[in-house]
Amino acid sequence: MRTVKRIIKIQQIEEYKVFALFSNGESRIIDFKEVFKKWGVKKGDFEYPLVDSLEKFHQIAVIDGTFAWKNITRKSKDEEGNEVVYHLDFDPIIMYELSESNPERTIDIGLMIKQSRKELGLTEEELAAKCGTSKHYISRIENNKSGIEITTLIKIIEGGLGKRLQISIV
Repeated sequence: MRTVKRIIKIQQIEEYKVFALFSNGESRIIDFKEVFKKWGVKKGDFEYPLVDSLEKFHQIAVIDGTFAWKNITRKSKDEEGNEVVYHLDFDPIIMYELSESNPERTIDIGLMIKQSRKELGLTEEELAAKCGTSKHYISRIENNKSGIEITTLIKIIEGGLGKRLQISIV
């Protein structure tokens, strides 16, 4: 089953590029100029006001886990014939698939552990023995194939590598 990635926060907007934090912890960049070009958005399309006006585009918000524009609406009728107003929004899964990882906000813990381990002249097996885990798990972390809990990270950094873990929130 595929996990639905939701948008948590807009971190920054530059022209038609939106930098966003997704529910899986990834910071990603969506270039809407490219998205609209790929979709072939033209005059008369629901999305066209965003292509036509940067001011309208910048009214983007995160609503229900995805990008939405309350300033772009369409009227329709529901199954009972009542008028309903819809605002423009995009599927968060599509937004994730059309985005790319933001390298400025990516922390490569695995690479940092691997570099430190090699600087100390340790094998994966030796590091695993020092911190009480398996060689397989160390390999998965170093190759970014596995998430890591903070307590395990502390064991690897402080117990296995003999270094001090320091985390800053800026």
